[in-house]
Amino acid sequence: MVYVVAIIDLFSRKILSHRVSNTMDVAFCKECLYEAIDQYGVPAIFNSDQGSQFTSIEFLAILEHLKVEISMDGVGRCLDNVFMERTWRTQKYEHIFLHDYRTLGELRRGLKGFIDFFNGERLHQGLAYQTPDAVYYGAFPIKEMEQRVA
Repeated sequence: MVYVVAIIDLFSRKILSHRVSNTMDVAFCKECLYEAIDQYGVPAIFNSDQGSQFTSIEFLAILEHLKVEISMDGVGRCLDNVFMERTWRTQKYEHIFLHDYRTLGELRRGLKGFIDFFNGERLHQGLAYQTPDAVYYGAFPIKEMEQRVA
């Protein structure tokens, strides 16, 4: 069993960061959160399901320290987080189910490539056939400039 966590920008559907782990602990979720914050800044609101990692004192303390408003879906209500659920569906059907990954390293490399494609090349009907990168950087052009310089 392998676990994947991702943080997306709701407006653009851009996957900001992701992590893969063979354990369901909070550490890989925290790493994912820190990477998203380091690269894209502190969000105003963080929405998640009520998984044990996201309801842990450790994870919530980070958000509270940064003064991020915490939003959680209702128990058993996958439609509350429909954009993330749709992202998982796309990732599974357009990538994971099509590959026979044998190691965590292979999966990590494969997902990185798919996420780069998902963000930068895959057109999204819900975004008027634009890519998440085009929508995100159209709304936040300074971030694109900072990344090109870095």
